[in-house]
Amino acid sequence: MIKYPEINPTIVKLGMFEIRWYGLIYIFGFLIAYIFLKKNFQLKNIKLKKEEYETLMFDMMLGVIIGGRIGYILFYNISYYFSHPLEIFAVWKGGMSFHGGALAVIIFGYLFCKKHNYSFYKLGDAVMPLASIALFLGRIGNFINAELWGRETDVPWAMIFPTDPAKLTRHPSQLYEALLEGLVLFMITYILFKKSKQTGLVFWTWIGLYGLFRFFIEFYREPDAQLGHLIGFLTMGQILCSIMFITSIIGIFTLFKDENKK
Repeated sequence: MIKYPEINPTIVKLGMFEIRWYGLIYIFGFLIAYIFLKKNFQLKNIKLKKEEYETLMFDMMLGVIIGGRIGYILFYNISYYFSHPLEIFAVWKGGMSFHGGALAVIIFGYLFCKKHNYSFYKLGDAVMPLASIALFLGRIGNFINAELWGRETDVPWAMIFPTDPAKLTRHPSQLYEALLEGLVLFMITYILFKKSKQTGLVFWTWIGLYGLFRFFIEFYREPDAQLGHLIGFLTMGQILCSIMFITSIIGIFTLFKDENKK
């Protein structure tokens, strides 16, 4: 067993005002995206006006926050937030759904591209590898918050999380996700982004691999107590990731089918 490195989730607290690592990590993720998305656009000769670029970044930021929060409420804990409506706005405490955030970012991105007459797939291919960096940071935030821990295990790297009332030795599943959904997914899709000539392939590959990686990791992650297993052994996360994977296969098939018609 490895001792959990207890890091105070709160950096500074003055009365009711507090700055938490989780919120700071989100801000840091947006800054990284703002800087490096420009470089990805330059690599593929995508030229946006300054105000358009800033609008796109703002739209994506809204998508992550609004979609992530609404997704968590609807998919994972609607009864709690129905009883505690003011807690809906306490995003710094955690409680964000990747699937909700991703769906909102895709919708906002599509509307942006349609309004400004840009190719959705060209912009999407440039954005997706950077989403893995944001995911990596977000999972580190979950680890610091000691939330979303894994199932009970006796592996040598198991940890006891301070938020676990049962004090069981568990998989540090947040770190598994940071590795696979973050670093590994970034490396695969960024290499594909630099080498692929097929527009849209990076976008759908990212969607599919995220679904596959997350589906696998869910076997080591403790299901949400309020949901458990919904269909047989499947958790909510696995159901949503199955939809992602199937959709990506259809998307990739459609890309090459359309390419062969040209």
